[in-house]
Amino acid sequence: PQSFKYSVNATRSVDSQLPLSGYHVVQEVDTRAQQEIADESSMDIADIVLSRPEAAVVIENYGTSDGHGHDFHRYLAHGAAGGRSAAVVLLCHRYEAHLQREGWEQATVVTYAEILSDLQNYIDRDKNWSRRHPEQLFFIRQRMEQFVEGAAAVDIDDQISFIKAMCETGESARYGYRPRDRAAQEFAESVAEHARRQFDDSRSTLAAVKDGLRRYARTVLTDQVNESTELGRIQKVVTRFVGQWEWCVELQRADAQPTIFLEFGPTAAVENGRVADPLDAPDYSRIFLTLQDARRDGIALIIETEVSLGEIIEGLSRDDVRLRDAVLAMTAEV
Repeated sequence: PQSFKYSVNATRSVDSQLPLSGYHVVQEVDTRAQQEIADESSMDIADIVLSRPEAAVVIENYGTSDGHGHDFHRYLAHGAAGGRSAAVVLLCHRYEAHLQREGWEQATVVTYAEILSDLQNYIDRDKNWSRRHPEQLFFIRQRMEQFVEGAAAVDIDDQISFIKAMCETGESARYGYRPRDRAAQEFAESVAEHARRQFDDSRSTLAAVKDGLRRYARTVLTDQVNESTELGRIQKVVTRFVGQWEWCVELQRADAQPTIFLEFGPTAAVENGRVADPLDAPDYSRIFLTLQDARRDGIALIIETEVSLGEIIEGLSRDDVRLRDAVLAMTAEV
């Protein structure tokens, strides 16, 4: 689809635009240089390479915008071999900027949703193609449901507003029910059938926040905190709770220092109801920090951060220090 080439060219200067067509497409290409092959260096396989005599696009296809161990500079050198103009692209389901490092922050990111939406628009304009290719059309529609329509069935902002309202109105305990279908069914019957879809989608949103927060804590926040403190460095990032406590990422610390929890949504609502000094008007569309009480079961402190759930889903940049500063501020109060 043209949107792919346009996305690639959008990151390039006017005088370095790549051609929009005429490429030879090859899958699973070894990007090692000849000397590396002679030296028996480990293979570094690019998923797709688009090439023509004067230009190339080297593509890594992965779930998130993460080079996940591949060598960006090797990919770029492979594309630029022979004096070609070259681009390196991360083709992915989810764009998470903080996962791009070791050169991959220079890559162009193109999501499945962009490609599929453009393809769907093209197909919609060609009814004859749809009639002639029913199997291909079915496959494309399945991918649209998986990567575009399913994720966007309810807007992320709407889902976060819904979660916030559930927490503020005392309904957040439903997220801790087992089995889960019972919670969704009871809620749907009490308000309206459309709420079932929103409830289920909001749970998916909570899961996406948890997944993104855990990855960010492991890949970025741990290093940020540990570079800024000598006492109580983060040793391990854990997500081990279920039920009403599952919307939480645990930062286990050294030197017998109390654990810090990154909490959100229903879990933050529960904790704010248990802590000795609760927040007066918590905003449940944001991430909270809680500090383990070293003397008794429960937490000693809760604070609200400036980081929103939506920002976690979109992916925080590696130079965003708001969570780091909140963690350091919390430890300073102990």
